[in-house]
Amino acid sequence: MAKIDRVLFITQEITPYVSVSEMANICRYLPQTVQENGREIRVFMPKWGTVNERRNQLHEVIRLSGMNIIIDDTDHPLIIKVASIQSARIQVYFIDNDDYFQNRLQLTDQDGKEYEDNDERTIFYGRGVLETVKKLRWKPDIIHCHGCITALIPLYLKKTYCDEPSYMDSKIVYSLYDQEFTQPYQKNFSDKLLLRGIEKTDLGTVTDPVDFIQLSKLAINHADAIVQQTANVPEELIEYAKQSGKPFLPFSEEDMLQKVSDFYDTL
Repeated sequence: MAKIDRVLFITQEITPYVSVSEMANICRYLPQTVQENGREIRVFMPKWGTVNERRNQLHEVIRLSGMNIIIDDTDHPLIIKVASIQSARIQVYFIDNDDYFQNRLQLTDQDGKEYEDNDERTIFYGRGVLETVKKLRWKPDIIHCHGCITALIPLYLKKTYCDEPSYMDSKIVYSLYDQEFTQPYQKNFSDKLLLRGIEKTDLGTVTDPVDFIQLSKLAINHADAIVQQTANVPEELIEYAKQSGKPFLPFSEEDMLQKVSDFYDTL
């Protein structure tokens, strides 16, 4: 059995950078648990507009910034920032862009309305993280994705980035949470996904407009293992994950973080 030394966490939110939520707490303390188990980690999240750069001492990493991500024939500059959770000795990388993240909240605006371009924000974030990790010249053994904004990463890794040295031996773990959005993505979303190596057939049964269940199933299709991270995951997704035949870790009220860390070794 190969030894798991390096774990890449790609998440939607982390405490203390966003308001406390179940996902934010998990993604704060799971990396710490894994690090305390003797593994090297890297952590990424979006630089939402609610993240206070001055209070959290974010600063731009010039050597990693400057790339453009093309979505639907439009260039979007990629900006990388970094900060540290001093009490846990964890460094967090932030994916930023003036159009998608600056001065904007997470999935919904101040009135609770979901952003119409959440589909493109998901595309930008996933590709932005993977391009940045390549620049870091860091090869993760496990890539663990949390939140619907990370749901495209398994697809990208299996199809577009499958020959990249940074990812060739990585195992992809996708964590399932409660339903995170209700408004389906834009009708041409699947067309925007057709990067190098991705064909319509790779999207399986996903058809436009794509809702939360379809997006989650797409992630399950291309992940190597699935974690039921919280108790209130839609039953349809739990059954779909189990029927996939892939390693599946059910939710547990006790020692869930350590169980996830141990789960990596089974892969």
